[in-house]
Amino acid sequence: MPAGPRHGLARVLSKRGLCSRSEAERWIRDGRVRVSGRVVRDPERPTRLDEDGIEIDGAHATASARRCFMLNKPRGLVTSARDERGRDTVYRCFDDANLGWIAPVGRLDKASEGLLLFTTDPMWANAITDPARGPDKTYHVQVDRLPSPEQLVTMAAGIESDGVMLSAKSVSLLRSGSKTAWLEIVLDEGRNRQIRRMLAALDIGVLRLIRVAIGSLQLGELPKGEWRELTEEEIGALEASPG
Repeated sequence: MPAGPRHGLARVLSKRGLCSRSEAERWIRDGRVRVSGRVVRDPERPTRLDEDGIEIDGAHATASARRCFMLNKPRGLVTSARDERGRDTVYRCFDDANLGWIAPVGRLDKASEGLLLFTTDPMWANAITDPARGPDKTYHVQVDRLPSPEQLVTMAAGIESDGVMLSAKSVSLLRSGSKTAWLEIVLDEGRNRQIRRMLAALDIGVLRLIRVAIGSLQLGELPKGEWRELTEEEIGALEASPG
């Protein structure tokens, strides 16, 4: 049987859902990882995903069972494991949960709120965030004026921002008052601060931005700052959601 493809050792540990790639690199350089009984200090050492004999601190580095979680991210938290400026991160919401290593699936910027996924499976995360095959993302956005129908059409058709064309899969008006409005915006890709950049190009300011759904998975009534584990049915539905 031909040998499977090889990757760097740090990447293999990450793909097995044991840690982040950067954390794996630190473990390897610190001499905590052995392969076939020998300490390996090269994070790029060619390794098969299914290679036997890999140990971390003397324990077999077997792939962890996939677990997936959803968080109702509060405004003001950074989507990062560590922040060089000392700001609170989304991991504060998991204090004392003892979940082991989990990583966010995509991002929400500090000022944004709502549905944020986490998983122990980097390959599943890549599939969910892949713009070609991942599920759509739905946002409810409060803006500082009542956009015209023409502006909504323009957002769906595409707007240039910093030399990049940005567009939404759909844009609709949910409700409006005398000075503000709520929009529902569906994206089938996830560029950095995409919605804010599109609205800024139309001179429309964002007051609140809440992700309310990823594919068929709804934020629902999950309280702010709370999380729960996804069911196998929910995980399967996300994998099957059209992008």
